[in-house]
Amino acid sequence: MTDFTIYHNPHCSKSRQTLALLGEHGVEPKIVEYLQNPPDPETLETVLEKLGMEPQEVMRTKEKEYRTLGLAGVTDSQSLIRAMTENPILIERPIVVSGSRARIGRPPEKVLELLT
Repeated sequence: MTDFTIYHNPHCSKSRQTLALLGEHGVEPKIVEYLQNPPDPETLETVLEKLGMEPQEVMRTKEKEYRTLGLAGVTDSQSLIRAMTENPILIERPIVVSGSRARIGRPPEKVLELLT
């Protein structure tokens, strides 16, 4: 089976549910608590490619930091990636990566697509 990595926030119920769901299917992912260990820009770019998404699509727009940094009108991908790596609370969670694919665990069952 391919290696799995979860970008995890243990304080988030969806993140905990996703981790438990993976465990129920025999997957023991590498856990990255991304708030303490944020991905660098290159890693985040790779994750975005695997998700097939743009930075705007994985940003938590309801976070205070999103408003404080004035990100609503920003369209430059590099600026958004930098904002997320410097303020990891802005990254949607959880993200599970497996090989060349990734999924956001919202709902948690979405990550089961990576098992096939």
